[in-house]
Amino acid sequence: MTYDVVIIGAGVVGAGIARALSRYECKSLCLEAGEDLCSGASKANTAIVHGGYDAEPGTLKAKFNVLGNQMYDRLSAELGVPFLRNGSLVVAFEGDDLSALEELKLRGEKNGVTGLEVIREARLRELEPNIGEAARAALLVPSGGIVCPYELTIAYGENACANGAEFAFSSRVEAIRHEDGLYVVTTPGGEYRARAVINAAGVHSDEIHNMVSKTKLTIRPRRGEYYIVDKSYAGTFSRSIFQLPGPMGKGVLIAPTVDGPILIGPSAEDIELKDDVSTTAEALDRVLSRARFTWNNIPSRGFITTFAGVRAHLEGNDFVLGEALDAPLFFDAAGVESPGLSAAPAIACHIAALAADRLGLAPNPGFNPVRKPIPRFREMSEKERLEAIAANPGYAKIVCRCECVSEAEIRESIRRSPGARSVDAVKRRTRAGMGRCQGGFCMTRVMELLSEELNIPIEVVTKSGGNSRIIAGGLFPGEAEE
Repeated sequence: MTYDVVIIGAGVVGAGIARALSRYECKSLCLEAGEDLCSGASKANTAIVHGGYDAEPGTLKAKFNVLGNQMYDRLSAELGVPFLRNGSLVVAFEGDDLSALEELKLRGEKNGVTGLEVIREARLRELEPNIGEAARAALLVPSGGIVCPYELTIAYGENACANGAEFAFSSRVEAIRHEDGLYVVTTPGGEYRARAVINAAGVHSDEIHNMVSKTKLTIRPRRGEYYIVDKSYAGTFSRSIFQLPGPMGKGVLIAPTVDGPILIGPSAEDIELKDDVSTTAEALDRVLSRARFTWNNIPSRGFITTFAGVRAHLEGNDFVLGEALDAPLFFDAAGVESPGLSAAPAIACHIAALAADRLGLAPNPGFNPVRKPIPRFREMSEKERLEAIAANPGYAKIVCRCECVSEAEIRESIRRSPGARSVDAVKRRTRAGMGRCQGGFCMTRVMELLSEELNIPIEVVTKSGGNSRIIAGGLFPGEAEE
């Protein structure tokens, strides 16, 4: 099978590129090593749309952060993805150099960020009454926002599919060669030919680039660990609360989410293994120690769980975007770390436009930018709930009590394209299992629904694809494992 474009990676950048390419008459395939959209860093970050004050002026990070931020309101409306422009604060504490806030403000203004303001303690406490006692001043960033990163990625993928794009999962790229004017991309499932290749492989984007180019890239994986605080504490802070950034990133922050829980983190640790998303007591202790400056009495009894993500920190500390000089029609979207989520919409449109221009692709007259989300029972009025149940009795069956997720929502998440194929994939699409009990009540029913909808034995249902089977042995005492 020959394609116009093969995209490597189905995170927020890769899926966004797939959607942007579907605006053209383009036969495209997105290859993903994981079992689902959003299997890597796109599902494990702080979910913040940054204002754009932090990146060094003149860098691609600065340019695409600001451009991407400006696209979120329209993108949210088109794809039905929750987005809130709640603003953010960069807080200086007792002992910090307050002039650093003015320097950040100046940097942001050079990047084109508007509305920046350095505020003093009285105003800061008026805006955020629960800020730590040592807080003395802050940079107010009105353009900052929060989004659900995995729902955005899934929405990108669904809309791309609806407009003709194809996806192949569990398809890790093993080799790329150029043959008879085409790129041949090798995966465990076979070979794919394409006129052009787009590299959006996240933390593995250096490896993909280095398969075709003599100019090598090197990514240093940087792990960030987080706590999740139960949504019962939602409202403690209205804005995303940063501390003054350091050499390893934007520091430990307190971030509300569009779904209610609060994120605390991340740590920043360079590691050896690119896919090591384990959490450690030492790093999490450091996160809490620093976070207590912002939130003096962090409620440990409110912790739901911890998680980690790995950032693609590229030597050179900037994105690599565009066509490789020595590999025609091979395009990089490499080293996309923070502010990668913020920049992703602009990166996707930029890379898709470059490829379309080089390939001479015509606009797709049938492109539909609108994707309708799965109706959320928890957000419906009483009247809407009664109407939903009348149309589909599955809405009357609540599977996840913590997040009020119905059977109807879970079934639809599996039936969509690309649909959920694992417990975690259902979780990302519906929030079933994301609440206080972390799936303790609903997981077995989610497994049953996956078994029914996919027509597979429940024993082969996985947590997150691959070998992550949840039922390790027989269903009954003495029953041998297959």
